[in-house]
Amino acid sequence: MIALLGACLLAGCAAPHGGVRTADRLAAAAGMERCVVSGAGFRHLVFIKGGLGSAPDVHVYLEGDGLPWVSRHRIASDPTPRSPLALRLMAMDPAPSVYLGRPCYFGLADGDPCRPWLWTHGRYSAEVVDSMRAAVRAVLPPDSTARITLIGYSGGGVLATLIAPHLAGEVRVTTIAANLDIDAWADHHGYSRLSGSMNPADQPPLDARIGQLHLMGERDQVVPPATTARFLARNPMAAVRSVSGYDHGCCWLEDWPGVLASLDASAVAIEVQ
Repeated sequence: MIALLGACLLAGCAAPHGGVRTADRLAAAAGMERCVVSGAGFRHLVFIKGGLGSAPDVHVYLEGDGLPWVSRHRIASDPTPRSPLALRLMAMDPAPSVYLGRPCYFGLADGDPCRPWLWTHGRYSAEVVDSMRAAVRAVLPPDSTARITLIGYSGGGVLATLIAPHLAGEVRVTTIAANLDIDAWADHHGYSRLSGSMNPADQPPLDARIGQLHLMGERDQVVPPATTARFLARNPMAAVRSVSGYDHGCCWLEDWPGVLASLDASAVAIEVQ
């Protein structure tokens, strides 16, 4: 706990937006600790559940993109997600867990060096990835040898695949409804490509030491499974589960305890009912 207190700035947000209030309420109900951690040039809201000091396994949850745009031509002043699915998943997780917010999210958008580029075209940029990687290490005890499982929902899954190669030790990645080829995803929807972001489908394959599980909903119209084909072709060792009847939001919460139980049993062989 001493190391954790050294990393955390125990600060709240003045007049928090609705998304921040929702996150705080969900976290408090689940008994999570709230703090702000410094990454590489940015601050990150963090929620922590369970003791991290001697934990052999730590789950790190990464949220979706939230609300980067209010409309197709209007950028949001605060991209904080209004309904944080990854936080709800973490609340169901019995393992020691960390919920890591992105730079400039959760009421931190007004601070320097935040700018709208970081939650629009640069949402998966090297700046964002480097700061989130540093924040993961900042929140863990310096002598931690825990196996880290990065669990990313939607755009959080993109960040999980980009962060994983830069973490030492044993690392696993689990993505849920993630747009793993951001060019194919943008083209499918007729969006401008995220020119300031790194595309997982263009990166070298993840090292074989990094266990991968990618969960997809067969009915997902936000990230159709076909748009991830190029990423999966570059990562043939990855485990993939396409779940009948699921879409982008439904029904990951309902079956999450079963996914976690399987994740604990094996890094690869996971059955989703």
